[in-house]
Order: sequence, then C-alpha cells, then structure tokens
Amino acid sequence: MARTATPGKTGGGWAARLSTRIRARPSAAAFGASLWREIDANRERWMLWSPVAFGLGAAGYLELKVEPSWTLLGGLALGLAAVVWLAARRWPGRAVSVLLVLATFLTAGALAGKVRSVLVAAPIMSGDRTVVTIDGFVVDVVSPGAGGPRLLIAPASISRLAPEDTPKRIRVTVDAEHIPAPGQAIRLRAMLGPPPPPASPGAYDFARDAWFRGVGGVGFLIGETRPAEMDPPPSRLRLAMAVNAYRWRLASRIVARMGPETGGIAAAMVTGHEAWITQDQTDAMRASGLAHILSISGLHMAIVGGFLFGLVRLVIAAWPWMALRVPGKKVAAVAGLTAIFIYLVISGAPPPALRAAITATVAFAAILFDRQAITLHGLAIAALAILLVQPESAGAPGFQMSFAATAALVALAEAWPRPVREISVPWPIRLFQGAMNWLAVSIGASLVAGLATGPFAMQHFNRVAVWGLPANLAVAPLSSFVIMPFLAIGAVLEVFGLGGPFLAVAGWGIDAMLWIAHGFASAGGAQRVVASGPPFTLALAFVGLMLLCLWRGRLRWLGGPLALAVALWPRPPAPDVWIAPDGTTAAVRDGGRAVLLRPDARRFGAELWSRRRGLAVPTDTARSPSYACDRRSCAPTKTSPVPLALSWSKAAPDADVLAAMCADAEIVVLRGYAPITPPACRDRIVLDATDFAVGGAAELYRRDGGWWIVWAQPLRGVRPWTNTP
Repeated sequence: MARTATPGKTGGGWAARLSTRIRARPSAAAFGASLWREIDANRERWMLWSPVAFGLGAAGYLELKVEPSWTLLGGLALGLAAVVWLAARRWPGRAVSVLLVLATFLTAGALAGKVRSVLVAAPIMSGDRTVVTIDGFVVDVVSPGAGGPRLLIAPASISRLAPEDTPKRIRVTVDAEHIPAPGQAIRLRAMLGPPPPPASPGAYDFARDAWFRGVGGVGFLIGETRPAEMDPPPSRLRLAMAVNAYRWRLASRIVARMGPETGGIAAAMVTGHEAWITQDQTDAMRASGLAHILSISGLHMAIVGGFLFGLVRLVIAAWPWMALRVPGKKVAAVAGLTAIFIYLVISGAPPPALRAAITATVAFAAILFDRQAITLHGLAIAALAILLVQPESAGAPGFQMSFAATAALVALAEAWPRPVREISVPWPIRLFQGAMNWLAVSIGASLVAGLATGPFAMQHFNRVAVWGLPANLAVAPLSSFVIMPFLAIGAVLEVFGLGGPFLAVAGWGIDAMLWIAHGFASAGGAQRVVASGPPFTLALAFVGLMLLCLWRGRLRWLGGPLALAVALWPRPPAPDVWIAPDGTTAAVRDGGRAVLLRPDARRFGAELWSRRRGLAVPTDTARSPSYACDRRSCAPTKTSPVPLALSWSKAAPDADVLAAMCADAEIVVLRGYAPITPPACRDRIVLDATDFAVGGAAELYRRDGGWWIVWAQPLRGVRPWTNTP
C-alpha cells in the first residue's frame, strides 16, 4: 500500500524549506544591483573627492621623471573638460559623469603643479660648494638644521656669480650666539652650493622643496657677519622683513621674559622661531609623539581662533543689551578670523600655518553664511584652496598628515553619537557625565588622528611613538586651556610690557608638558624605527583612509586593508652599503644595525638612510673597530661586514695608494677623481667624483656574488629642481 507524504513532516517538507532558504540568498545580480545603488548614492558626494583627485594629480606631477609639456597637460585638461560637458548633457548626474569630473580634477592638479613650478622659477647654483662673499638682506631666521640656526637671505650680489645667475634666496647656517636680526643688510663669507639632493635613492627631495620656496643656494657661514651698505630693497621685500623683524623681537622678548629653556618652546609656538629649542627637547618631544606641538599648524590655529571665538561669544551673551542687538555668533566668528589672520602674520606664514589658516577661514566663513562650520564639504573647499595656491603641498608630509587627520576627525564628528541632555540632574552627576564625555571624545580624537597620520609618519619619518596616545591625552588639556590661550594673551600684552603674568602661567604649562614629554620618552621602547615601504603603499594607504572617511556604505570597509598598506606590506631587503651624494661618507649594514664609517661628520644623511631602511643607528660618535680610519680615509679590517674603502680627501690618490685600497676592498669610494685604474682595481668597484656628479647618492646590494648599484639621480629624472642638464 502506497504511503502519502504529509507536507511539513516528511523529507519533501525539508526540501521545500531548504529550497526557500537557498532562494532567499541574494544572487550575483542582486548583489551587483545593491553595489551599484551604493555607488549611485555616493555620487552626490563627489565634491568630497575633488581635492583627493586634484591632490593626486599634483603629487603625480611632482613624481614624474621628465617635465611634461604645456601642450600635453593643457590639451588633456581641455579634452576632459569637453568630454565632461558632453557626458553631463547626455547622462546628467550619472556615475560616469562623476568619474569624468574627477579625472578632470586629476589633470587640473598636474596642470596647477606645472603652473606653480614656472611661477617660482629662479636661478639655482651649480657645481660643488665654494667659498663666496655675499652682500644681502636678512629676510628671516628660519628653522634650524643639523648645524644650527639658519638665515634666509635675499642676496644683492654673490662673488663669482653673474647677476642673472644669482639665486633669489639663499639659506646659510650661522653661529647660534651671533644671529643677525631680519631686515639687516650684511656682508658675509660662506661655503655655498646648490640645495642638497636626496640623501639616498628614493628619499625626500630637499632640492624640490627649496625650488618651490625660491631657495637657490645653501651653505654655512665662515667667520662673522658684518654690516653692509646697499641700496634699499623693493617695497615687498621691505614689508616682509619688517614683519619678520617684529616677529624676531617678539620672540626675543618672550625668551628674555621666560628664560631660554621654557621661552624657546613658547617662542616657537607663537612666532615659529625654533632657534632656542635644544636638541634634548626636540628628541624628547619626538620620542613621546608630541613634536607636532612645536610646529604651528591646525592645532594652534584652532586653539587661538576658537579661544577668541568662545570668549567674544561669551561676553556678548553675558551682556543682555548687546545680546539682543547683535548676532553674537557671527561677531565672534569675525573675531576668530581676525585672530587667525594676526597669528598667521606673527608666525611668518610657514606652509603648515598657511594651510591651517585657510581651513579655519573656511570654517568661520561658514558661520558667517549660516552654514555648519565643521563639515567634510568645508574641508574639501579648504583643501582645494590650499592646493590651488600651493599644489606642491600634495607632496609635503605636513599637508598629507594634516589633511588625513582633519578628514578623519571630521568624519568622526559626523558619526559621533550626540549625548542626550537630561533634565533636573544634580550638578555632581552632570559634572561627572561631562568629564566622561570629554574623556571619551579626547581618546577617540587622539586615537583616530594617530591612526590617520600613522602611515605618513612611518613612510616619511620612519618613527613610531609607542606612547603617543597617552602623551597627547595628558598634554591636550595643557595646550588647549593653559599654554596656547595664555601665550596668545601674553604675546599681545608683551608689546606693552604687560605680558609677564600670562607668560608665567603659560610657562608653567610648558614646563609640565616638557616633564610629560621626558617621562614618556624615557619609558621603555618609547620609539621604534620602521623601514619605509615601497612608494606605492603610501598612495594605497591614502586612498584607503579617504574611503573610510568619505564613503557611505559597506564599500567603505574596503579602505581598512588599504589604509594598512604601509604597515603590512613586506619590506624589500635592506641595502648592504650606502654612499653619500658627494662620496664624503658611507655606511654599511651589519645585521639590523648600521655601521657609520664617519659617525662624527655628515651624520644627518647616514641617519636618514638608516632609519629609512629600518636599521638601528649608534647613538655615540665613536668610530667602529670594524674599519681602520685615519684623518682622510678608512680601510676594511677582517671584521668588516662589507669590504669597503673610503677616501674623503678632495685630492685624488696616486696609483699606488689606489692599488693598495683595491687590494683590501671590493668597493672603493673616492671623493675626488680617480687616476688611471691600476691592474689591482680591475675587478673592483671604484666610484669617484665623476660617478657622484652624475648619479648622486648610491645604495649597493650584494647579489649572486656581485654588486648591484642603485643611484638617486635617475630616480629623480630631469626636472627644474634637479639641476641636471
């Protein structure tokens, strides 16, 4: 007798439920449709991506190996603009139109970089450094380098140079005890040469930065400066020197009032002058993750502008007659704008301060036009304005870090849940809740900003401050409520000699900040050296961060692994040898550490290369026993990790000396020109002044029993700032 299956109780019911469950899963077509709907929903936010595309275009222009022609860039920009116009008419508002618009912004960024490069073009010194006599005006005292304070000089004449070959600006390192004030006409003798090329292949190009700042020569002072009689400079230069002279006097008064140790930090935070900051303070701030406080940037602008904005708004609200007759928020915004402008002038308008001022101006302008002050759209407008004025900022670590951090913080502010305002809550509970909310916001902001700037810090500076988050949390109340507000008031009143009490309070905050910095810097493992990743990993990380900050929907989480590209991408093997661009020094790899052949001379480039390759650098200046060195040369010993011989004398060794060097070494480095190669050197690598003049710095890798050389100059290409025929 046949049995009839009862629905829901036999295998047929299970099959039905199983088939229903399978059909409920989204198909590939449904997934694709959902994905397209998400992309289509984000096309309204294309404006947020315009500075990203513009900046990538400007950064791409900076990295080209050859200078693009006007015809290529202009034709590409016009062609894309025409295609965008046609696409907008045929497919208005479609995603394809948005992509074409962003491609146009990409090309416009490259074109803006080309325009800016031409506008700032000025003569660059060529050849080796030489002793010259300079007559010129001291424009400013700029940030100190490894050798000490530096003067920015507008030269009227330089011996051995024709007027048409004289750089527009030069930078000279001077004695810290005898710094002439801006505005003075001086005569000096200096060892002067072209701006330095990259310290190692693929490293940061200091000459490119100098090109866009109009600096065509750098060097150091020989002897002392003397007053000089010269014709009056142009009115624009006189105005710049007058402003810088005021800044220098204000910085000197702050240091005199507060003392060199505390006052040096205060002067840097107010005027941008870092001449009084000691190396110990710099190292402590850097190791604790607080070095950004010493550079005038968005934090300082936000505190100064926000402090005056809040103060004016409070005063208006506390005065009923005024509160009923004027728009307090808009008046406070005008006061904040005024404070930002004055602070920008006093700080000397360095690029980070100028970028921060533009961003703050957009925020206050939004208040004046009844818009939300802090939005991603406001940040996009500010970033576009900055890149239009200074497209070279796209390649500057400061802009990259500040833009990424600001975008992350604004995105966090948009997503942060608003606390519920409770009614009739006792004040102790309200105070506790407020403190907890402030602590949560501080931790979230510091964590997000640190994660956003992390890839750039690792790639450019090769340092990770392990205790950066707690250090910044500890210093944030000091900088926001004590140091910057009292410094601002004290600096204004110091003009009348009345700033003492306010500067004293700010000094207490600075002392506490330094104490915190030294405490975290001395903690175990405070700072770790991280090797730079391949160049493309930074672009991947930037795009990933922008996806996380700007995109709405599930696709934003694709930005997570991209943002970690710099941290997680495998590092290539470190080079075995590094040689300086002029052949005056070298370093070799010994396991995970670097051995400097001349640790007491030209140390900056060797340390830069070591950190970039993730190698530990010896802290002392004692020479390694692995190499036998005298006053002019080093020779390898039996314990040398790499058999390398170095001669830093300008005089070329004779054939016998060169043969002796080749007998003990596989690599021979000569600062001067090599004589006729003796037989002993025929199977050796001999590098001399001719090689360094063409190739610059070099890295050598041991491969299959031989050596592979990578030069810096071919990676730079032939650009206006490379000073290459």
